[in-house]
Amino acid sequence: MEKFIVEMSARHVHVTKEDLETLFGKGYELTVKKMLSQPGQFACEERVDVIGPKKTIAGMSILGPCRPETQVEVSFTDARTLGLVPPIRESGDLAGTPGVILKGPAGEVELKNGVIVAKRHVHMTPEDAEKFGVKDKETVCVRIDSERSAVLCDTVIRVSPKYATAMHVDTDEANAVALPRDAVGYIVK
Repeated sequence: MEKFIVEMSARHVHVTKEDLETLFGKGYELTVKKMLSQPGQFACEERVDVIGPKKTIAGMSILGPCRPETQVEVSFTDARTLGLVPPIRESGDLAGTPGVILKGPAGEVELKNGVIVAKRHVHMTPEDAEKFGVKDKETVCVRIDSERSAVLCDTVIRVSPKYATAMHVDTDEANAVALPRDAVGYIVK
């Protein structure tokens, strides 16, 4: 049975160039801390405070590079801490989502919307999608073996030649399955 890696995607922020400059200063550039599994994506040294109606989560990581829209990806546990009830959405699907205030060392950005709980997904190359017998935007179930093995359904397949094949789950999902460091997933047909 074909398998792929499963990674935990912790809470993070994606910012536009304009919002980056508001938060950190004119002409500011993101500093790469660590490259991520997806080609060209990286964790940054920069962090911001995310201010919700109930509480603040201090020092949330920014992921780069800059994006066309600023968004905040949290788990449901994080959302409750902030005092929000965001929808489960694919990255970039921000219409009708709640907003927050982002605070950086040089300023603040008030987001009218942009907070989501990221829909669990599997990034795949076109070659791997063919090998696994799936297509872009298809929804599948994925089995993860661990001390708390589980089958996670409603997992969207995202196919692009720009991707590396890997599944992303949030911290709540990772904790629910006691996700090991070397976790792998299997599509359940």
